Amino acid sequence: MAGSVQPRQLALALPHEEKLTRDDFLEGPANEAALALIDGWPDWPNRIMLLVGPDGSGKSHLAAIWAESAGARATAAHALTAETVPTALATGALVVEDLRPSDFDERAMFHLMNLARQDDAFVLITARIPPSAFEIELRDLRSRLRAVPTVTLLPPDDQLFRGLIVKFCADRQMSVDEPLVSYLCNRIERSYTAVRQAVELLDTEALRLGRPVTRALAAELLRDA
Repeated sequence: MAGSVQPRQLALALPHEEKLTRDDFLEGPANEAALALIDGWPDWPNRIMLLVGPDGSGKSHLAAIWAESAGARATAAHALTAETVPTALATGALVVEDLRPSDFDERAMFHLMNLARQDDAFVLITARIPPSAFEIELRDLRSRLRAVPTVTLLPPDDQLFRGLIVKFCADRQMSVDEPLVSYLCNRIERSYTAVRQAVELLDTEALRLGRPVTRALAAELLRDA
């Protein structure tokens, strides 16, 4: 029809499931120490352990694997209160996710560490930076947290980096080929966050434009990135 306007296809923000099982975890030198910790439970060097690594490095995935094995409950660090500590530790194992500077109740954390020791409970804490870099007012908590053994996740090596691209695409049900994976490996920053953002951009724009996810599309989208 003359004068008609072609409707623009909208990209719907459909939820996608990120698989967090042991079989779906990508192993590599960057995370072998952290994976050994999870697989080695309950023979830990300490009942309270810290997993430290950048955003997207697999801390939550590893915590989910451990929670399944240990029957652990989980809580965000900022949501923990002194009143909820006994309930959180009721199963004898707890994941405390994303401990950040100045974003948690110090008295609740101190109570948690004391009660875990008293009850012989296991606690796995995840954080992006080690507590030694935190400003903590409670002196006893500061010393306790800094004494907790820490396992660090490192930046991804080449093989893990490629594997992450394929996994994040698979989580979004995106079919990718070798030219696309090789292009992304050579084009984007070597970080977990950069992989996630690039895959999300490809998925969103491919849906919006009604185009397949290819190297050509990636080149167009990342040319000025």
